[in-house]
Amino acid sequence: MADIEKKWYVLRVIGGKEKKAKELIESEVASAGYQDYVSQVLIPTEKVYQIRNGKKVATERNFFPGYVLIEAALVGEIPHMLRNVTNVIGFLGDTKGGEPVPMRQAEINRILGRVDQIAEQPEEVTMPYFVGDTVKVTDGPFNGFTGTIDEVNAERKRLKIFVKVFGNETPLELSFMQVTKEKI
Repeated sequence: MADIEKKWYVLRVIGGKEKKAKELIESEVASAGYQDYVSQVLIPTEKVYQIRNGKKVATERNFFPGYVLIEAALVGEIPHMLRNVTNVIGFLGDTKGGEPVPMRQAEINRILGRVDQIAEQPEEVTMPYFVGDTVKVTDGPFNGFTGTIDEVNAERKRLKIFVKVFGNETPLELSFMQVTKEKI
């Protein structure tokens, strides 16, 4: 059974239902005994950091919303079974009644390499701020205020900015995560 040639395919699924579709595919494959033909079901994700209620929160975001990658040998009943799983729309590149089109190896290497690279990335993501930049405060009591950067402390990831409150410039010290760059 080890000599079965598997290729990567892309399944289109209902947006927001990728995890549920993955679970259903895996349970369907297991119950039908097709583990030798379907080896991996993958949802490429990345970690995104946000500030909620003053705390840094890590969430996962899909790279390709509405798509699930699957490594499989599409023989016999398997393509039909995969198309009929709940939340699955069909194969990407599939012509009506035709065979599903496998992904090129270069595309797979790029996507899988990107997934591995994200897993190895350190937790902190540095955002370059420079003196004189205009930033908008996104967290804290001055949420919504716009100010100008006076000092940048890259080691502590802190900024000293001045915001105008009732016509007076008020100094604030905030972390990188509490501000966003203003679009010019």
